[in-house]
Parts: sequence; structure tokens; C-alpha cells
Amino acid sequence: MLDVRRLRILQHLAAYGTVAATADALHLTAPAVSQHLAALQKEAGTPVVEKHGRTLRLTAAGELLVAHTEVILAELAAAESGLAALQSGRRGTVRISAFASAARTLVPPLFERLADPDPDADPARGADSHTGFARDLSLRLSVQEPDEALDELHKRSTDLALVHSYSVLPRSVPAVWEQTVLMEEPVLLALHPDRAAVEGLAAGQPADLSRLAHLPWLTPGPETSCYEMIQRACGAAGFVPDIRASGSDFSVLTALAAVDAGAVLVPRMALPDNTAALSLHPLVRPVSRTVFTVSRAGTGKHPDLRAVLDLLHETATALDDRDGSRPDGASAPSRRPS
Repeated sequence: MLDVRRLRILQHLAAYGTVAATADALHLTAPAVSQHLAALQKEAGTPVVEKHGRTLRLTAAGELLVAHTEVILAELAAAESGLAALQSGRRGTVRISAFASAARTLVPPLFERLADPDPDADPARGADSHTGFARDLSLRLSVQEPDEALDELHKRSTDLALVHSYSVLPRSVPAVWEQTVLMEEPVLLALHPDRAAVEGLAAGQPADLSRLAHLPWLTPGPETSCYEMIQRACGAAGFVPDIRASGSDFSVLTALAAVDAGAVLVPRMALPDNTAALSLHPLVRPVSRTVFTVSRAGTGKHPDLRAVLDLLHETATALDDRDGSRPDGASAPSRRPS
């Protein structure tokens, strides 16, 4: 019979790539990991790993076992979630990995309404009047690009990945994972008002990017998916953007646009609170961003994670309703993440 603990080690090897990294993640020694893998091969009756230079890689049998292990671990997680729902008392920790604008707008209410401000205090305190849950969660936030967040989820280093995809840049997520769409938002063109006037754009008027190829452009760094979104949107309009400045924070880019340093394509949620210094325009050929959560299969019913997901959905809905009613808050078409 196959040992679930050894299957989990194999799954970690697939995620982390090396015996040393797998041992470190599981708080084991490298020899112990090797011994467990050798024992698993005996149980399976066929090699599950093979040497490739100085590293190990999965055989076809190993890949098959990892695929089944994901299902097995998901069922175990679902069982643990069911048990947790039956238990009372202080709850646990939820680790969240989120991209920057979501961490700025969607995550703070979680700390305000769910997180325990004093973990050492008496757990028997009243529930939050909005959520109905006691503020007894320990929340841990890591701000990461979507690809990094999904990698952390795969390595079981986070519980919830808050990520995005663009209509021009779909994001692949394993089918076995649980996904929940929080909101759809448009990508807007942000310009200095004087620059918009020169280009013949009235406030809120849809912009044709093909007529703006001559402008200097402001973009996120090339390591980000937002950079690739801008490249693809401009490419679809027939030009390669002349990049004058790049940065990891849209607040920097919109501040530069506000002093006429260039044009920037920015998702609505990443706009600054005060947009008076900017002229904002939906696109003639719309680009939208889908914001969604991803968790490992079987974990979404855990009461701790369920509380986080419910409040994220509530916050995103309120934000979408607020921004959608603004003069610059063009609606985005509804899409499912890919």
C-alpha cells in the first residue's frame, strides 16, 4: 500500500525541484527524503524518480502519482475542513499572497474585521457586527506577483492566492484548484488633461491606442504581467510603445502621468484615490482584468478560509459598485479566468 506521507514528499519534490529544497520545506534531512523516495519506489513497484545530471526528475509513474496525490491531499484537506467546522474555540492562521493593488484595496478590511489585534487576549470576545465572526484569525500577508503567489500555493507556503488575469493575457491555473472570481475591471488610459486635449480626447471619451503610438509610455517592470498586458494592447494597436519610465508601482506611474511625463494603461483598482490630475479614458478596443482567488482543492470550506473569502467577495463587490458609478469607472465585460 502506498504511504500518504511519502506521496506528499514526492509531491513536494515535484514542486520544489530538488531533494535539498524538499527537505528544507518539510523540515527533514536530505538523506531522510531520499530514503522515503526509495521506499515509495518499492511500494509502487516501479521507479518514480530518475537521475538527471545532479538532480532528480519524475518518471512517468512519478508524474502519475503526483497527479493522484493532489486529489488525495485535497480530500484530506476537505476532511480537516469538516472537522474544523465542528470545533469551537480560537481559530487558526490564514496566509494570503496578493498582488500590490489588491493588497492595498481588498486586504485591509480583512485585518480590520477578521484579524485578532491581540493574539494573547481572551478568545471569548464578541463577534464583529459586520461579519458575525469573532476577530480571532491570525492573518499573514505577502505581496507578490500572481505567478509568484501561485508558485507559493503550489509549494503549500500560502493558503490563498489573490491574483489576476487580463483579457489579452489569460492565466493558467491547475483545474484541481478552487477559483473564485471577485471582480472584473477595465484597463483605462491615463493622461495629463492637457495632453488629452491635444490628442482630441474629451474627459471619459474612449481612446483609440492606434492614434497614440507617438506618445511616450510609462509601464511596470518587464518582469510583471502588467508590462506584458501593455505590450500586447499596444501591439494589437500596431505599435511597440516607446517606454520612457518603468516602475513596480502604478502609483508612481500615475503620478508621472499627472505631470505629463507620458501615458499609462492602468487597471481601475490601481488608480490613486484622487484622480483629479488625470484624464481617464476607456479603450476603443477594451482590455479588462479579472481579479480572483485561488486555493488548493478541499480547503475552501475550512471556516477560517471561508470567512476570508466571504469578506473578500463583499469588499470587492462594494468596490466594484463604487468605482463603476464614477465618471471614469467604465464597466468591464464579464469573463472567467483561464
